[in-house]
Amino acid sequence: MAEQDLLCAPFASGTTPDMTAFEINGASAADMALIRDWADEEGWNPGDSDRFAFAVADPGGFLVGRLGGEPVACVSAVRYGAGFGFIGFYIARPEVRGRGYGIQLWRPGMERLDGRLVGLDGVVEQQDNYRKSGFRSAWNNVRHEGVPRAAADPARGSGSGAGAGLEIVDVSTLPFGQLAAYDRRFFPAPRDAFLAAWVGLPGRTGLAAVRDGRIEGLGVIRPCSGASRIGPLYAASPAVAEALLLRLAEHAPDGMVAVDVPDAHPAATALSARLGLTPTFEAARMYTGREPDVDLTGVYGVTSLELG
Repeated sequence: MAEQDLLCAPFASGTTPDMTAFEINGASAADMALIRDWADEEGWNPGDSDRFAFAVADPGGFLVGRLGGEPVACVSAVRYGAGFGFIGFYIARPEVRGRGYGIQLWRPGMERLDGRLVGLDGVVEQQDNYRKSGFRSAWNNVRHEGVPRAAADPARGSGSGAGAGLEIVDVSTLPFGQLAAYDRRFFPAPRDAFLAAWVGLPGRTGLAAVRDGRIEGLGVIRPCSGASRIGPLYAASPAVAEALLLRLAEHAPDGMVAVDVPDAHPAATALSARLGLTPTFEAARMYTGREPDVDLTGVYGVTSLELG
């Protein structure tokens, strides 16, 4: 089954599960690696080291369902700050689908986020299922993949098209407080521990666009089983986003990149098309309440479909 069929998959509807043999526990380090492998098997193309950043975001936010002691299902219910949460990694193994184990995980996940605004990314076709649990659609995140066409043009790749005075630097050279404050413009809650791990894990590259000491863009590329994933990709303009994306693409082993672009930001969609990236699937960003007040006009690629 394809990723779009399973990302925050619809609630299982089948026979009542045998709860005498089904246990729900917090995920261990070994479970986190297993969850990553399950996501990879479903074609989700998770980052090779994403789980390390996910674990520090909220150590208790990952639940695993075991049947007779064997892990068969998972969900993440990650808390951010005092009022926001995100659901992801909602997976039941093929051999137990339709038997009700998924919904047994869904309930404690949502209970863990009770009282918070909750977001998720789910396939467009399943929006009605999430509406039944109180979610409302905000926009679609559309994955665009390919080798950016303009990457062969050194002048454009250098960032010269973004205007005079723009420098693209490694994020490790910037004060972390400045970086975290910039990220906060585009995300509903503080996530400093997650961000520190996300930009600093070995094997990935984080770049910032800086002009006159101010951050005007941020991007991270990370290795995956398939196309290298870019996220987040924040920028003050399409030109800055392009400069960052092209520089990040230089770190993709085969040049292939994937970016999850919010379709509520037309300039971001247009940029991906102009660079020759092709839409491959889309997931609906949904919330249980009012859409959070973030600067969506600066988001050219979301950080992660799993954790927001």
